[in-house]
Amino acid sequence: MTYVVTDNCIKCKYTDCVEVCPVDCFYEGENMLVIHPDECIDCGVCEPECPAEAIKPDTESGLEDWLKLNTEYATKWPNLTSKRDHAPDAKDFDGMTGKLAKFFSPEPGQGD
Repeated sequence: MTYVVTDNCIKCKYTDCVEVCPVDCFYEGENMLVIHPDECIDCGVCEPECPAEAIKPDTESGLEDWLKLNTEYATKWPNLTSKRDHAPDAKDFDGMTGKLAKFFSPEPGQGD
């Protein structure tokens, strides 16, 4: 099992989860984070820290595509190991549906 970041992270990009991760398995895109499934130790401390509730265990039904996306972009984006300010308009996007098709950016973030 691993944890995956899902669509509610897009355009919110809260980093509370990064701060508590003991193995630094988060990677930063332009407008979301992903978890590297081979680095995640399944401790689960990140899940309750996400204000957008965008982190889920991959054992939940229907997350196969999110596991693939997390796996792909964790190898392309820079590692993020410290908390940053979230997107200024994050609250406007929190809970919005269909964000993957509308807003996902494959561009990398800044990383550390």
